[in-house]
Formats: sequence, structure tokens, C-alpha cells
Amino acid sequence: MTAATGAPTVKCLVWDLDDTLWNGVVLEGDDPAPFPVALETLAELDRRGILHAAAGRGEHSVTRRHLAERRLADWFCAVQVGWGAKSAAVRRIAKALNIGLDTIAFVDNDPVERAEVESELPMVRCYPAAEVGQLPQFRDFRPERITAEATGRRRLYQAEWRRREAEEEFAEGRQAFLDSLGLVMELRPATEEDLSRASELTVRTHQLNSTGVTYGVDELRRLSVSPDHQVRLATLRDRFGDYGIIGLSVTELVGRDSVLRLMLMSCRVASRGAGSVLLHHLVRQALADGRRPVAHFTLTEVNRNLLVTMRFAGYEATATDGDRLVLAVDPERPLPKAPGHTRVIVGAARPAQEARLP
Repeated sequence: MTAATGAPTVKCLVWDLDDTLWNGVVLEGDDPAPFPVALETLAELDRRGILHAAAGRGEHSVTRRHLAERRLADWFCAVQVGWGAKSAAVRRIAKALNIGLDTIAFVDNDPVERAEVESELPMVRCYPAAEVGQLPQFRDFRPERITAEATGRRRLYQAEWRRREAEEEFAEGRQAFLDSLGLVMELRPATEEDLSRASELTVRTHQLNSTGVTYGVDELRRLSVSPDHQVRLATLRDRFGDYGIIGLSVTELVGRDSVLRLMLMSCRVASRGAGSVLLHHLVRQALADGRRPVAHFTLTEVNRNLLVTMRFAGYEATATDGDRLVLAVDPERPLPKAPGHTRVIVGAARPAQEARLP
């Protein structure tokens, strides 16, 4: 099948295993090798940033062992193996990966299994195993852009899975868990190689977005070389691995003000307090440069929490500009205490300098 007009690009392909990914049935004592065409599709979709998950029949431990022995386990961000409905397995995978069901595709050699998924989850696109080799050619599997961030997406999701397991097992409280992560945020000017990902962030990020302004690649390119603007990207890592590029700020230097025109943070790091870390740093950097920190904010149905975060960073409403609030930090007032669980590294044209937030 193909997607309906306007359907989003597939973010995750869920594979049946026996007689779809490999040639045979593991639980019947076979030692099946993967189909060569399946390996090609795994690699090509992974290169495009499309995740892989598995929903198979059988015993979980047996299937896991076979995936490991055939060196296939590393391709998959989630594995559901058992005897229940495949649609239920697909639902669990979507929840575990925190993606919409309308961004999932399912491939299975059994028409009955495909029909069950199509019936229960009509938004999931289903394909027969015979089309595995053709999937990369379909429009559903062709992202508009393939960024460096996309090619490493599988590692990001696998690291996040390990974090969730560790958090569930941690018994000393939330703040202690954050302290144990060894979080490091790096802030650096956007480069030409970053522009596609930065533009993508402005389009896709809504909850932790201060104005909702979207920037195309050409506009970001212009701003990034303007002496009156600063376009910064934030990346994050911890002891489990990288989160990738998770934040963006666009600042305009107007007289003695440092005006934050846009600040956004990926929702997947909201629980790490990353938005607060970035805001506190921007405030302190503006003050260190002898400028008053100012920010524009457009209230929406989903970004109210970010306004609260900005107030905790010291911003207070001073005026309105059309449908926007104008916020500012009073340089004469003591600054709120910044989060202490994240180390900030400031990257620039000169060698990186480190600063731990007080």
C-alpha cells in the first residue's frame, strides 16, 4: 500500500521476523539467515533516520538470542515478541518510542497479520514482505531532508531506552537521578552543516518554543553571518550517550539590549531541565557582555510551561508588542539560582571554554 495524500513520512518501520526479516522460523529450530534484500533496506532506511522495531511471534528470549547471534539486534530500537495481537505490539512500540501511530509502517509476510493491524490501527501503513526491497523507493520512506542528526537517530533512541530503564530502577529521587547523569550541554554558533536541522527544529518544536517563528535555511544562513544576530545550537550528552541537537536560540543585538527572538528546546529533554539551563546561560552571557537580556514571547495553547521557565530564569513582562509579550531581566536585581546538574560548554571560533552554572 501507499500513504494517503498528506500522510507524514514514516519514522519507524516495524518488522515481522520469521519469513519476513529472515528465511525460516526460529522457534521451529531453524537458524535462519536474514534476507539480503532486508539487510539492504535496514541499512538504507537507517541512513535516512528511519527507525526499526520488531513485532514477532515466539519466545522473547529465543528471538533476542537469534537477533544477537545474527548481529541484527543493533538495528532495532524496540523489540516486541510474544503471542498477542500484532496491533497491540505496534501500539507498545509507538508508546516506547514516543512517536505517533500515523508515522509507523508495518511489514509482514502474513496477510492475516497485516489485516489485523490495518483493522485495529488504520493509520499504520502495512506492506507485504515481498515489497521489502522496494520500500526505500516509496514516497512514505523519503524524508524531505537527510541531516547528520538523522543518520544517528537510532543511537539516540537506543540511548534513551537505556536512560528510561535506569530511571525506573533509580530509588533516590528525581534530583539525585539528574545529578547522576553527568549532563553536559554544549552551546555553539550554527554552521552551514547545522542549518537544515536548525530549520527543522523551528518547524517541529511547539511546546518549548517561545514565539513559534519558523526559519528557513536561507534565513538562518543570513542571520548566522549577521554581526547583529547570534544563532546558537545546543547539544546535550550524558553518561548514556548523546541526545544530539536539542535546542536553538536566535538573538538580535539592538542597542544595549540582547533580544531573544526565538528560543526552543526539544520536548524529549524537557524532563532534564535543559530549557532552564539554556535560558540561565543566555541571561548570564548577555549580562557579561554588558547588555540587558530581553525576550519576545508569543503565548500558545501548548507553550505556557516555557513562560513559567523564563520567569524562573529572571524574565519579567514589561510590555506587549502586538500579540507578543516583551520580557526583560532587570540587571540591578539578583539573578535566580541556575540549575546545577548540567555543565555548560561554550563553543566558539576559538577553542571551547567551559563554564559550570553556579
